[in-house]
Amino acid sequence: MTDTEHLYDLTVIGGGPVGMFTAFYAGMRQLDTQIIESLPELGGQVSALYPEKIIRDVAGFPAVKGKELIANLNKQLTEFDEFKPDIFCGEEVLTLAKDSDGFTITTSKRTTRTKSIIIAIGSGAFSPRPLAADYDKALEDNKIFYFVKDLNRFAGKNVVVAGGGDSAIDWALMLEPIANKVSIVHRRDQFRGLESSVNRLKASSVEILTPYNVESVDDAGADGLTIGLKKAKAEDTLTLTADALLVNYGFITDNKVLKKWGLPLEHRMLTVDAHMETGVPNIYGVGDAVTYEGKVKLIAAGFGEVPSAVNHLAVSLYPERKQPLHSSSL
Repeated sequence: MTDTEHLYDLTVIGGGPVGMFTAFYAGMRQLDTQIIESLPELGGQVSALYPEKIIRDVAGFPAVKGKELIANLNKQLTEFDEFKPDIFCGEEVLTLAKDSDGFTITTSKRTTRTKSIIIAIGSGAFSPRPLAADYDKALEDNKIFYFVKDLNRFAGKNVVVAGGGDSAIDWALMLEPIANKVSIVHRRDQFRGLESSVNRLKASSVEILTPYNVESVDDAGADGLTIGLKKAKAEDTLTLTADALLVNYGFITDNKVLKKWGLPLEHRMLTVDAHMETGVPNIYGVGDAVTYEGKVKLIAAGFGEVPSAVNHLAVSLYPERKQPLHSSSL
């Protein structure tokens, strides 16, 4: 399929939270915009992995579930009727090529054209870091979980969370009021989460088991799972019985597609200037896909990068338009 007759002002590649906000802000600048997302729906990792996770670092939200943040971003996309973005999900961008008016983009489903591009693909393709212990893969999404779509399925159950970062701590704290018992297992004595989260964990009823590694996981039938732990750098062992094991060791990410697109990279990340523009004129990057001095990988930081990119490219495309001084002037 081709729609090369239509020339978009802007194509946003990536439909996670930062990509969604990019398309909304482009609507504020009255840019004809499309979003191309490889997943079946908008929301990126937040929708796919963390819909129930509480997010605390977005301004204006003391605490918001991932799925609620994405729902609000979806609602925001419809704010400007005339400049709502065209949304194409389930499409992988294969190539970017410079042409006389901008760029030709070939996806897995069509060919399309655009004057400018903002890349918001986050960390790229992702998959969970698996348990090192051998276990029956049939237990996944039954008694062993890498993703949690609905916390209520663990109501009244005994749950073990494996991991020591912010997400693992968040899962443990969110499960505490609804599960019968929650334990968290981490291979170090020190957790890697935010200090406030670690302090809340220590003050909670969650059983903290450190420094232990999960050595074995066996199906115990109606009794759930038998989980064998071994103390780090020691011979001490523990055996736990639980209804469910939630594994949160982080994710393996792959953004090699950026190299395939022929863009300037540093440590496999897009290099950008103060306007979030790459070394290729009219191609910008925002969110976790980019690097610069002082870069912080947070959704909040990605949101902050969006106005710099969109406002700069809007002036580049339409020099007669003035740079807005504040949001209410748009």
